[in-house]
Amino acid sequence: MEKTLDLKFTYTEKKDTRSGFGDGLLEAGRKNPNVVGLCADLIGSLKMGAFQKEFPDRFFQVGIAEANMIGLAAGMTIGGKIPFTGTFANFSTGRVYDQIRQSVAYSDKNVKICASHAGLTLGEDGATHQILEDVGMMRMLPHMTVINPCDYNQTKAATLALVDHVGPAYLRFGRPSWPIFTPADQKFEIGKAWKMIDGNDVTIFATGHLVWEAVVAEAMLREEGISAEIINIHTIKPLDEAAILKSVAKTGCAVSAEEHQLNGGLGDSIAQVLSRNAPAPLEYIGVNDSFGESGTPTQLLEKYGLNAENIVKAAKKAIKRK
Repeated sequence: MEKTLDLKFTYTEKKDTRSGFGDGLLEAGRKNPNVVGLCADLIGSLKMGAFQKEFPDRFFQVGIAEANMIGLAAGMTIGGKIPFTGTFANFSTGRVYDQIRQSVAYSDKNVKICASHAGLTLGEDGATHQILEDVGMMRMLPHMTVINPCDYNQTKAATLALVDHVGPAYLRFGRPSWPIFTPADQKFEIGKAWKMIDGNDVTIFATGHLVWEAVVAEAMLREEGISAEIINIHTIKPLDEAAILKSVAKTGCAVSAEEHQLNGGLGDSIAQVLSRNAPAPLEYIGVNDSFGESGTPTQLLEKYGLNAENIVKAAKKAIKRK
């Protein structure tokens, strides 16, 4: 379907967003000698091998001891280091939430918690690894920045931006090969939404892998004479409230699209902004209070309604509610 649509963003290559993190970390290490890497026995999965090879004295393999990894990282910041921790999103948050809360967020430590294999698109590893609650958990923590980039290039840019950002941060990315459709030389501004496509009838706020699905949905809607505005919310906290309010003031309704539980994620964040400032119809695309299951990324996105076709349906529903 993508090939027959008049897409305003296109791609020639697919690559996993975790590789964007790995390549960004290596470049960050070359630019700043205070950057250090820590990994919980998943160097290959987190694409941290190149950093380890080039900077062996600045890399720490802690083994399957995620809580210890967070404690080590927090301590390293006291000496001026900028630690990037790496493991699966499930283990980066749920397994070590107490350590993050007490040792990182509460004391405002400059730790970058980097989490791969997030959401349903982890795929065949199944529900035990497909965390869909992590954004909600992390955005509730005071001081914590939450970033969820959409492709390889944006993930690399976000990783580099975190070197200069002072304070705790959660960087979420994934396993599957995904379209690379954003510029390689992009400037990543933490907390600044990116309006990718102008529109007048409905705003689609998307994050992570679902930004691409939103781009496809925009073309599908345009074929039906519906003008959709696409806004890439790569930073869920701090949220770009001004961009949200400006767009919805123009379109009058919105859709949120995320690879996360409906509860506690991007949609809830947007709903809070709208309800406090300018209430408007908002439809949610996300997982509705359930765990995932084993399957290919595409199969799972389709089954749980996290694709372009369902974004189109949600956009039409939001428009009818105006």
